[in-house]
Amino acid sequence: MIRIGFPALLVCGALLVGCGDDSTDTTSTPAAAAATATTAAAEVDLSAVKDFLLAHTTSLEAETATLAEDAQRYYDLAQSVDFDYAKLLDEHGDEARDLIERMQATFQKANPAYEQMEGVVAGVPALADYDVQIDAGADGSDPENAVSFSIETPGGKTFKQPGNFFFLIETALWGTEEQFAAADVEPDLDGDGKVTFGEALPDADFLVAATKDFHAMAQDLAKDAEAWEPTQSDALTALVVMTPTMSEYFAAWKNSRAIAGDQATESGFVAASRLQDIADILGGLVLVYDNVRPLIAQADPEQAEQTGESLEALQAFAARLRDEEADGKKFTAQDADTLGSEAQDQAEAIAGQITQAAEQLGIELQA
Repeated sequence: MIRIGFPALLVCGALLVGCGDDSTDTTSTPAAAAATATTAAAEVDLSAVKDFLLAHTTSLEAETATLAEDAQRYYDLAQSVDFDYAKLLDEHGDEARDLIERMQATFQKANPAYEQMEGVVAGVPALADYDVQIDAGADGSDPENAVSFSIETPGGKTFKQPGNFFFLIETALWGTEEQFAAADVEPDLDGDGKVTFGEALPDADFLVAATKDFHAMAQDLAKDAEAWEPTQSDALTALVVMTPTMSEYFAAWKNSRAIAGDQATESGFVAASRLQDIADILGGLVLVYDNVRPLIAQADPEQAEQTGESLEALQAFAARLRDEEADGKKFTAQDADTLGSEAQDQAEAIAGQITQAAEQLGIELQA
């Protein structure tokens, strides 16, 4: 069995244990504990969390704007040959290939720009719907988890609740969803007589609409992020909600091309391994924790330090796996199950410690 090797997790102690004569000591009273929590909360500055969020929403805005601009160029090129994609390859193959490769490269910048802030976006109830639309939502076949939007193309076609934007753009650009690909053509972009993974000709009508809508959603997120004023409840809620999500991430990794190869049941996570997303998300959560650590330390300084070390260890573990995979190490489905289970156990322990600290401090977590 593969072991992660996290530091031992400590059990939270009792908050503010009083000492001395009852006539002179007031620290053990509920009123004193509440006053201490209020003072601590006032001293915690979360501006760095908002700055972090805004830096990433700015990056996402810029990258999605570039995607939309290049998708428009690709659309114009396809339109010039009346959307005859065989003719497009024959007459404008080099230009089409350059545009697609450029969009793939831009996507690979946009993805981490979002994943690094996902812990905040998805973990804060006021912003969480953006995560559904941008990165987590399913298509209409899963009504409870489906996105709320539909894509209407210039050609008059409607894709009703097709899935989240990252899924749509990624699978179109890498050709892993047939419904978003150009029909009746082999996408041999380099003209070597064979189609290798990564060679794709998206349906330009779909791609131009999807990228424009994605950019509009990124702009909306940026506006709402600018208006958001983070609270201690927001920060603690994000940590408690987003840290214990390891098992689902590792399951997606297991079912993706990174492990399953051509037998993958996940059509996404082909531009980069899901391990990169896991490391990026945890990196953002480490930043959030660093900013609320002084608050948590009011409940138990030793536990606050240990929890931070455990979260950092979890992020470092994911980053190490990501780097090992990038260097050529092959992981199996069994590895993914084992590693995901152990990571989930550690993540749940961390979330439990933060929940207990919030209770001790009288800070209500948001459902």
